This record gives sequence, C-alpha cells and structure tokens, in this order.
Amino acid sequence: MSETGTSFKKSGVNFRIAASAVIAFCWSAFQIAIAKWILLDATWTKAIHLAFGIILVYLNTPFLGFSGTGKPPFFRRNNFIDIILGILAALSALYIVIDYTGIAARAGSPNTMDIIVGITLIITLMEATRRTVGPALPIIVTFFIAYSFLGPWLPDALAFKGVSLSRFISQITMDTEGIYGVPLGVSASVVFLFVLFGTMLDRAGGGEFFIKVALSLLGSFKGGAAKAAVLGSALTGLVSGSSIANVVTTGTFTIPLMKRLGYPPYKAAAIEVSASSNSQLAPPIMGAAAFIIAEYCNVPYIEVAKAAAIPAFAAYAALLWITHVEASKLGLKGLPKSELPPLWGTLKQGLHFLIPLFMLLYELIVLGRSPERAIFRAIMVLALLMMIVDPIKAKLNNRPVMPVVKDSFVNLIKSLAAGAKNMCGVAMATAAAGIIVGVISLGLGQQITAIVEVISGGNLFALIIITAIAGLILGMGLPTTANYIIMASLTAPIMVQAGASLEFMGMSLAVPLLICHLYCFYFGILADVTPPVGLAAYAGAAIAETSPIKTGIQGFTYDIRTAILPLFFFFNHDIVLWEINSIPVSVFIFFMTSAGAMVFASFAQGWFIWKNTIAESLLLLASTIIMLFPALITLPLGIPYEMRFTGYAAGIALIALVYFKQLSRKRRAGGYSPNPA
Repeated sequence: MSETGTSFKKSGVNFRIAASAVIAFCWSAFQIAIAKWILLDATWTKAIHLAFGIILVYLNTPFLGFSGTGKPPFFRRNNFIDIILGILAALSALYIVIDYTGIAARAGSPNTMDIIVGITLIITLMEATRRTVGPALPIIVTFFIAYSFLGPWLPDALAFKGVSLSRFISQITMDTEGIYGVPLGVSASVVFLFVLFGTMLDRAGGGEFFIKVALSLLGSFKGGAAKAAVLGSALTGLVSGSSIANVVTTGTFTIPLMKRLGYPPYKAAAIEVSASSNSQLAPPIMGAAAFIIAEYCNVPYIEVAKAAAIPAFAAYAALLWITHVEASKLGLKGLPKSELPPLWGTLKQGLHFLIPLFMLLYELIVLGRSPERAIFRAIMVLALLMMIVDPIKAKLNNRPVMPVVKDSFVNLIKSLAAGAKNMCGVAMATAAAGIIVGVISLGLGQQITAIVEVISGGNLFALIIITAIAGLILGMGLPTTANYIIMASLTAPIMVQAGASLEFMGMSLAVPLLICHLYCFYFGILADVTPPVGLAAYAGAAIAETSPIKTGIQGFTYDIRTAILPLFFFFNHDIVLWEINSIPVSVFIFFMTSAGAMVFASFAQGWFIWKNTIAESLLLLASTIIMLFPALITLPLGIPYEMRFTGYAAGIALIALVYFKQLSRKRRAGGYSPNPA
C-alpha cells in the first residue's frame, strides 16, 4: 500500500475513534441534561437516544466482530462504509424529530418518504442489533415481521389477517407503540443513567474496593476466595445490573484466587458466573428489564425492587452455601491472612465509594424520589467525589495537586464516554424488542395468545413450565431484556387470567401481574449461564482458561437454586413481599426463604454437611417445598392462613433430622471427605 493510502487509512481510523469518543461523551451529557435541566417531548428523547446509540454501534463495532486482517477485504473494518451507515441510521432514527409536525398531521397515512425512511431504520437497526447482541434477536424480529405480512396465507391454526406496508411502517417507526415504545423509553429515561452510574463507580475504583472488602471479610474462611467472589459480585451487582460486566470486573480478581486455592478452573468460573448472573436481580440497581417491569405493571420502581429483594439475596445466600459445600467436598481451606487486604485499611481508603450509593438509596427509599431524580443526584455526588478525592489525597501526602486534578478530570470525561458505549447493546435490544411489541399490538398478539392458551389448555401450571422452557431457550441467544419483553408480552396476561380463579384449600392463588413479569425476568437471566450460548459463561471461561460449555453446565447446576424460587412466586406471594410492609416480618421471611434455597442447593449438589443418601435427598427436597410454601402444611391441618408461618417448623425439623444423621456419619468417618472432586 502507498504512503498516501496508508495515511488516508490511519486518518480514517483516527477520525472514527475521535468521533466515537466525542459522540459518546455528548450522549452522556444529553442524558444527564434531560434528567434535570432540559424538558423534551418523550418521543424526541427516545429518537435522540436511539440516534446516539446506533451511530456509536457503527463506529465501534465491526461487521463481523473483528477488525484484524487475514479475512476477505469486504469483511474487514471499513471505516468509510461504517461511518456512512452510522450517519444514515442516525438520521433515520431522528426523522420522527425532523418532520415531527408533518408526521403528526398524517398519522396512520405515511407518504413515500416515510416508508423509505422507516424501512431504512428497521434494516439499519437490525444490523446494529446483530453487531451488539448477536443474530438471535434480529432473526426473531424478522420472524414476527414476516408473520405480520404472511398471516393470511398460513394454515388455519396460525392464520392472521395481516397488515399493509403503510400500516406496519406507521405503527413501528412513526408511533409510540413500536421502536419508540415503552422499552426504548425506559432505556432513554432511566436505564442509561443507572448504567452510567455503575460505569463511573467502576472507573473510579469502586469495583476493586468491593472485591477487597469481600476478600478481607470472607477470604480466611473455608473456600474463602469463592465466598469472596459471591460477596464481591453481590456488592458490585448492587450498582452494575449486568452479568457479563460483573464477570469481567470481579472475575479478573476472584477466578485466579479460586484456582490457586484448589477449585478446578471450570468450577471457579462457574461460581463467578453464577454470582454475576444474579447481579441483575439485586436491588437497588437491577437490570434494564426491572425498569421496564415497573412501566408495564404501572407500579413505582421501588415496588419492583422490594419484590425482587428477598429472592435475590436468598439466591446469593444459597450460592454462598454452595461454595462452602464445594470447599467441603474438595477439602479446601481459606486464604492465609497475610495475603488478605486489611479490612479497616481497605474501608478507610474506599469508604467514599459508599456515599453515592447511600445517596441513591436515601433518595429512592426515604424520600421516595423517582428513579431518574435519585440516580441523577447520585451521579452528581459521584462526579464530585471523582474530582476531589484524589486531589485531597495528593495534598495530604504532599504531592503536586494540579496534575492529579487534571488526571481526575480526564478520568471523569472518559468514564462518561465509557458509560455511553456500555449502553449501546441495551439501547439496540430495547429498540428491536419494541418492534416485536409493536407487531403484537397490531393484532397479532391475540392470535399468539390464543395459540399459547391452546397449547397450555389455559392451565397455570402448564403455562409456568412453557414459559420457563421458552425463556431458557430464547435466552441462549437473546439478551435478558429482550428475552423478558418477548416472554412477558406473550405469557404474562394469560398467567394472570389462568390464576384468577385458582384456589388451594380455600386460599386464592390469584396471580398479580408483577409476579408474572418477575417470573419471566428470572428465567431470562438464567439464560446468561445456560449452554451452549451462555455469554456470561464464555466470559468466565475465558478468564479461567477452561471450557465454556463445561463452565456453563456447572454454572447451570449452581443456578438451579435461583430457578426454584420463581416457581414458588405463584403459590407463596410472601416471597416477593406482596402486601407485606412489616420489616420484622420481611426479615423473617428472608431467613426462611434463604434456608429453603440453601437446602435445595444441598439437594441439587448431593451434599449437606456430608454426602446425601437417597432418603436424605428426599427429606431435603421435602423441606425445601415446605420452607418455600409453608401453607402446604398448615392449610391441610386446618390452621388458618394467617398462621401459615407455623408451617416453617416442619421444614426446620426435617433439616435438623438430616443434619444430625449426617453429623453422625461424618464423625464416624473422622471428617474425611467421601466425595473428593
């Protein structure tokens, strides 16, 4: 290649990188501004949000996910084509803003330009989605689009009257029930700021701080590195909301420690992956789907966080128990105290990281602010801390202050840009999922709902199983948010209807809509681990240098303890604190639910305090059911439903029976593990 050609190519790369950084920073600045200082029409906000995200995808993500040589020239990074596509996609997204008055005047009757721009937006959005989250979601969206047009020619069981091109484009690209619908609206108004907050906190050193705190607290216990991985991922999950980001952030520290302690690489990766996959469940900052749940169910976000709290932290408690079980099987010990970070020193160095988190909790819970207002104020506090903490430390240590001030400012700007880039996948997924929601609202939803009802026979139990299986299958290729939107749109209303008249021993099992949405959410999250396409499992396996399939299978056996919890949402609403506002009662339910999840983990792992016999496994399974559904014992005995908590006594008695039986065998064996791994 000539020097001129090489120079031109380098200038194109430099332009793309510089433009990407500037656009990402401007996107974050825009999102912060509309949270407090700028009042925009909701549709404009969504369109600008999508335009920022889609142009960043084309600037940063190559056609086939690589930019190196050794591939056919057409598939290498092509800066010029990607820049043109990005600009075209962004203009298509902004078209609803550019011609807002005209589009409003011809609502439902798009002209030729509307149709051309609409088709361009759909095609470029599908390509951007494929680049960021893989081919599964675009394929499913394409299926729904095809179904909407081919309906009249399908067999009677699948037949649908179909739609015209003008009606389809009007609904999907010119209305608020398609691309610019609820999912993208939540992404633009709330999710972006929460992702930005997590990115800023991590760039400031918060992620490393949480890991060090976890290691200092739990590192010396049996299997301490694994316990620290769980606690560290839980703490990081409070502000992350992304399982893959959590794996990459905390796994870099914890997986090598677990391997050095004696955990096989695939088990070390599986523990980290399982801990990280639950980060989307942990309040106060859950995954993007949690905010969409609040919007669809028309409840405050704090109600979603409240409902998810006990299942999330019970799942973490059960995973801590699993790490103890695995350490017992392997005969492992903790890390030497000399290798652990000092607790008080660590807290002293990083206590300021808790200030913005406490600010967020105070705003959400005590003052009852909206999520947008609460996270805006937390970001402002965090930005201030990022600017002043290091300069203050430099001053106290008699080091030059101005270079530190400059570095702090640069780090703040870079964290704003990084937060925007981290949002691209979420923005594309919510926009693409909006197409599915829009197609369903065209009338196709009634047909699909009827098909699901026929398959399930209108039976709630069959619906529960169908939804779980479908969620796991879809999740093998879909991001959590898109998976949740699809499954909840198709099955949640039917679940509510099927459970409306269901009773157990005179107790109504009517299912609140929020529970149905949470159920779909949980099984979408499990798919991050499920092989063969569990993306979190691939991330963990790469760090551990082991097989992603083996990691995924092992992680799935760990995550079964998470799957059991949502199955009981329908029968025991106490788990999600439905209509429960007492703190003592909530704490009691948390401990009992955690005990049930931990016992089920022992059943699934074949080990409690010693290797299970078949009889002991059955006793553990029975105690699990009782601990998660105590009314199953009390109601047949004629005990009033208000006294259902007394049923826990039977479950605890079974746990105690297994404990003393295994303790006797353990003592006779002298503590030698019968099941070395």
